[in-house]
Amino acid sequence: MKKFLLLQKSILAVVAFAVAAGIWLPSVHLLFKPNLDRYVSGEGISPKARALAARHLALWSDPELRAGEIAKMRQNNAEWDFMARTFFVLALGNMALREPEARDQYLEIMDAIIDETIRLEEANGAHYFLMAYAKYGHFRSSDGRSLFVDSEIALMLAVRRLVEEKEAYKPLLAERVEAMVVYMQESPVLSGESYPDEAWMFCNTTALVAIRIADVLDGTDHSDFIDRWLEVAKRELVDPETGLLVSSFTFAGRPKDGPEGSSIWMVAHNLLLVDRAFAEDQYRRAKDALSASILGFGYAREWPATWAGPMDVDSGPIVPVLEISAGSSGMALIAASAFGDRTYLSSLLTSLNFGGFPIEKDGQLRYAASNQVGDAVMLYAMVLGPAWAEVERRGGGSW
Repeated sequence: MKKFLLLQKSILAVVAFAVAAGIWLPSVHLLFKPNLDRYVSGEGISPKARALAARHLALWSDPELRAGEIAKMRQNNAEWDFMARTFFVLALGNMALREPEARDQYLEIMDAIIDETIRLEEANGAHYFLMAYAKYGHFRSSDGRSLFVDSEIALMLAVRRLVEEKEAYKPLLAERVEAMVVYMQESPVLSGESYPDEAWMFCNTTALVAIRIADVLDGTDHSDFIDRWLEVAKRELVDPETGLLVSSFTFAGRPKDGPEGSSIWMVAHNLLLVDRAFAEDQYRRAKDALSASILGFGYAREWPATWAGPMDVDSGPIVPVLEISAGSSGMALIAASAFGDRTYLSSLLTSLNFGGFPIEKDGQLRYAASNQVGDAVMLYAMVLGPAWAEVERRGGGSW
């Protein structure tokens, strides 16, 4: 009888636990669900964005602190140092347009980042911002330049000039744009290499955006080149299973990696200034193939079910079974914000608040599970919008 009563109590305890878990688990996400207006704002700068920006402004105002952060990133990947600069400059450009009264402060930091980045490139070569394997092959284009480096420096220059003209940057942008157009056209698919015989969709669409903004700023016209690029990409560089643009391919246009979350979200965002209908198509397809949610926590996979790719520095660690990718989820924040998808954005931020371990102190915000480039991506997602809108306004939005 005692054994029976003990068994009965055990069964009741298990049932009670199961019932409690069934009630509690679906509600856990509510503890981390954000008030979205504290993260993204139609006008001005949201409180969370301001706190996140304060951390980066402090880093760029303190050479010793910045050097320590950069050294930590470069131990893992020199690209992270470079991309942290790019995304922070893009964020500052949007912040300057959102908050004109603080424009001078933001422009000063933008100029400091751009000038140092160009100085480092000139002193050390493009390889300074590339991973080591860039030295183990030969670029197929005659210039032997990296579109990864050229496109992001060009975009930084373009967005800075979009906020306020700076004469010293006009020739630097023009030279960079013309160089990109020349060597991109050497490829059968009109795409430049980021690494030897390795082109990335992320970098090529970033180049197209820089070219588009330069046209608006300087009255040049590369629309024929952009139209031809789009025609070729839609014909040659789309994965037949998902309809998504592939992430990487050879100089000749042979796909190396299929659709990749850490690439396609930014690609869709970039395409908004190149071909809005195509951008919206790619965002819808990316959501169908890569977005997911469990118990109210949103995330993104790195690869669609039809493609098995390796875990690498772009994807970051992949959580088994659920296939949660930190890299893809972070970039998905940008796309969700750019396309006004508040539901998905809210679910992604819920996960960030849970697993990113936010630390807020003295008016500064950082995420313990992230680093400088990850935080810069998140900041950009929170403030983007005004720069692309300004390009459309000046250019007539004909694309």
